[in-house]
Amino acid sequence: MKISDIVYKTVAEVQQMPIFDMNEMPRKAKWYLRPLAWLLAFPETWKHHAKIRRHGMKGIKPPYVLLCNHDSFYDFKVATRAIFPHMANYIVAIDGFINREELLRDVGCVLKRKFVPDAPLIKKISHSLFKNKYISAIYPEARYALVGTTAILPDSLGKMVKLLKMPVVTLICHGHHLQQPVWNLKKRNIRTSADLSLILTPEEIAAKTVPELNDIIKRAFYYDDYEYQFTNKLHIKAADRAEGLHKVLYQCPTCGTQGKMVSTGNELRCQKCGQAFAMDTLGKMHAQQGPTPFEHIPAWYEWEREQVHREIRDGKYRVETDVNVDILQNSTGFYRLGVAKFVHDETGFHVTADWKGTKFAIHKKPLENYSVHIEYNYFGKGDGVSISTLHDTYYLFPTDPTINVTKIHFAVEELYKIKVAESQPYEIQTAEKTSS
Repeated sequence: MKISDIVYKTVAEVQQMPIFDMNEMPRKAKWYLRPLAWLLAFPETWKHHAKIRRHGMKGIKPPYVLLCNHDSFYDFKVATRAIFPHMANYIVAIDGFINREELLRDVGCVLKRKFVPDAPLIKKISHSLFKNKYISAIYPEARYALVGTTAILPDSLGKMVKLLKMPVVTLICHGHHLQQPVWNLKKRNIRTSADLSLILTPEEIAAKTVPELNDIIKRAFYYDDYEYQFTNKLHIKAADRAEGLHKVLYQCPTCGTQGKMVSTGNELRCQKCGQAFAMDTLGKMHAQQGPTPFEHIPAWYEWEREQVHREIRDGKYRVETDVNVDILQNSTGFYRLGVAKFVHDETGFHVTADWKGTKFAIHKKPLENYSVHIEYNYFGKGDGVSISTLHDTYYLFPTDPTINVTKIHFAVEELYKIKVAESQPYEIQTAEKTSS
């Protein structure tokens, strides 16, 4: 079954299907698949003149933890070349296993549901490091970067590193978002580079606290592809270089209207006030009339985040719509359960339905998701939000095309930050009372 296929099943029918085995330990890559992996990776990295710089890596051999940033599928090819001739067990989201589960397991990939606590994952990573003697390759941003900048990293990284006591290496790639942005999947021939860096030794890990480890990892993860483009004068002359950008830059900075931005060719335009913004060949935005509020795309993107944060603080944030619900039960593909009511507000996610007497509900509080996975026009099904529980993964596609999933992702992250901040005074006060 193709990912684009829409196949309807009842909840009862889906429950009878075999499910992903989330407990299988990572395999060592089959010997005959290693040359294939290298053959698939090297030509494309040469095509894009990928330069890999190594920092502090002299004498560093597996096993170790490899933390990678995530901009496109090209990331895996650069990682394969960067660690050559060594092999890795890669943590991969379960949607990557559709129609190729056995192949991915045989090359050493490990199943993971996005943005949910996964205690068994530590066992799998430990198996990779201590049993397989492999590199454990992790993409902690858990999705492609929306504007080529660092996404939110989970605080659990520091705890994991502290527990494993293994060297930590980062692979930070530059230009991969430009090469194939998530909002426009047409490939561009862009010169890329990457930095493979040892950032923590076992001795340093032992001497530092979990917050200190998280701070080191987060500082090592800084990247900005549009800054990289401008600094290195990487011209993108494609006539459609801005097409799809309205998926990310959905709010007009001139009039403040949301959901009225459209993109064609090299231009973004607001249907409300008529203001147009042209993207030049170095990725800078230019207003066609008056001053330009944001030349730098990531600055515009972070301004939108601030507006969502303000809506939440003012009690005005709420998204309510009908959604088509697809479930990913196993690697045969998605099955559509039906239409449900979707609500996202300051209390979290609420997805409810009654399908011919079968009740369906997902409720997730803000502190259960520090971020969320979103898709743009996912295999022709439209824009979507993916929500996972410990046992299931759902893709939710709004039936209302004006619903912007980028805004929902901002809201998830900002709600999490707000709720964490609100809980801290209580925790500090409780600790003080206990100590006194």
